[in-house]
Amino acid sequence: MSDTTLILLAAGSSSRFDYNVKKQWLRIGDTPLWQFVAQRFAQSGLFSNIIVTASATDIEFMKQYSSSFTFVEGGASRQLSLKNALEFVKSEYVLVSDIARACISRQFLETILLHKTQAKSVVPYLKVTDTIVYQNQTINRDEVKRIQTPQLSHTQTLKEALQTQQEFTDESSAIAALGYERYFILGEEDAHKITYVSDLNKVPCLAKPSNNTLSGNGFDVHPFEQNKAMYLGGVHIENVEYGFAAHSDGDVAIHALIDALLGAAGMGDIGMLFPDNDNTYKNIDSKKLLSEVVTKLHNYGFEIINVDITIAAQKPRLAKYKMAMRTTLATILGINQALCNVKATTTEKLGFVGRGEGVSVWANASLKYFDWTKV
Repeated sequence: MSDTTLILLAAGSSSRFDYNVKKQWLRIGDTPLWQFVAQRFAQSGLFSNIIVTASATDIEFMKQYSSSFTFVEGGASRQLSLKNALEFVKSEYVLVSDIARACISRQFLETILLHKTQAKSVVPYLKVTDTIVYQNQTINRDEVKRIQTPQLSHTQTLKEALQTQQEFTDESSAIAALGYERYFILGEEDAHKITYVSDLNKVPCLAKPSNNTLSGNGFDVHPFEQNKAMYLGGVHIENVEYGFAAHSDGDVAIHALIDALLGAAGMGDIGMLFPDNDNTYKNIDSKKLLSEVVTKLHNYGFEIINVDITIAAQKPRLAKYKMAMRTTLATILGINQALCNVKATTTEKLGFVGRGEGVSVWANASLKYFDWTKV
């Protein structure tokens, strides 16, 4: 049994990445980057446990991809995320790596682990080959090290080192602040960290995203409620004295559309994201909910291809509103309105819709992965 736990830090917001997608959700084939990296580490067989930190908004979605790892909610900073993960580490040693350092070789990992008894912290570094100027003074570049991850630490020592309000950019600096020596080993050029979009060209092990089309469908129904404004497909339906009985504004078309989008992405359903027992969403404009879902889709590496909506309503008559619905929804979805189809039909007076008691909507959506190779 290995005496080393791996912590993979994947709770960041990707604030320095130049696109809406979080870099941990870039697709390698059909696999998100965080999972691709975690699986590479797992295949080495060198660790007793692999812990992945995730943001509060991402953690449940990550769990749907794999049950092989321990997921821990991260904090507002790298250091807080690490402290949260360390609470679950029982092994003598811990290796900490950033999910953005995707192409670490097994040989490099073995080299780091081989030196674990040399010091409380084992730190890989790269040499500096360019001239270095600090505060207008040229300094000896042979005395400068470009520090990398992963870094190996004695677990209890690292836990003690992080019991401080001081922020450290890496584990070895925290341990050094306690007075311990660091053991430096030469790093690996291919272990390049993805910080900016341009860095993706420097990471050799990443395959491009698959070109699969992902499809989802949604269905929703709401009864009418008297003396309430009606909103359907993001549009106010005029000259009717009833709206929809619902916790939100009751826009049944948007609700069905949200479920279709979530279904295509494998992200559950509208009730999971916006529970109807949460007063945050009481009477909320459903367009705001749709906008939030679109943002999540983009963050998680998806792009919307097209949507198709069928509204079944005996009343009110909707023919004159269909184009306004297409325009409104397409704007929120970020697609051409020609790719946002809205159809309206009746049920020939059959069923609750035919009796004029409510409206039902079916929606379909197609997604694709964000292609980072074309940016």
